[in-house]
Amino acid sequence: MVKIAPSILSADFGRLAEQVAEAEEAGADWIHVDVMDGSFVPNITIGPAVTEAVRSATDLPVDVHLMIRNPDQHLSAFADAGADYLTVHQETCIHLHKTISSIRELGVKPGITVNPATPLQAIEGILSYVDLALVMSVNPGFGGQSFIPSSTEKIEKLKDMIDRKCLEGIELQVDGGINIDTAASAVSAGSSVLVAGSAVFRHPKGISEAIHLLRRAASGELS
Repeated sequence: MVKIAPSILSADFGRLAEQVAEAEEAGADWIHVDVMDGSFVPNITIGPAVTEAVRSATDLPVDVHLMIRNPDQHLSAFADAGADYLTVHQETCIHLHKTISSIRELGVKPGITVNPATPLQAIEGILSYVDLALVMSVNPGFGGQSFIPSSTEKIEKLKDMIDRKCLEGIELQVDGGINIDTAASAVSAGSSVLVAGSAVFRHPKGISEAIHLLRRAASGELS
């Protein structure tokens, strides 16, 4: 069954622990933490302190996406904060294998991603070393964006890469514009983890109903 990973980027930070707990109770599988530095992407969000607060609020895996330059300088801080997964961008890593190895040495599962315009060939050689591969289906930097239609083909190509290499343990995650209208196509293309921010934390009927609907959509029930 596909995993649902609500992104706290769209949560009410004044009630963050409460909303994370509500997402867990509603059946979320992971909690996704988007870290932005205002340099690699045009927005500034959160750091290890908030990640630690999320870790304290849930027993679910905490999935941290580092949209930052020089990620190597911050890996240990996020590991200490309780990250279960740390995903870095190929575009920000000069020595990508070293960065991925450092994450694993910290006892955290490493992930890799690329921006929408970056070809998948840029990460093909590192797939054997990671636990998660992420397709960005929007340009990173802000929540609430629309799913880029060509992302579906990119998901399919990444799934084919993973299958050809017999890397059955890798999670194929999709992040950006995931909602009840796009979830089914992302799953059909090969995604095993759906990141959703606005579609969960800003749903007019609340977090629980949002996750319920998203899971139904992902299974094709709403198509």
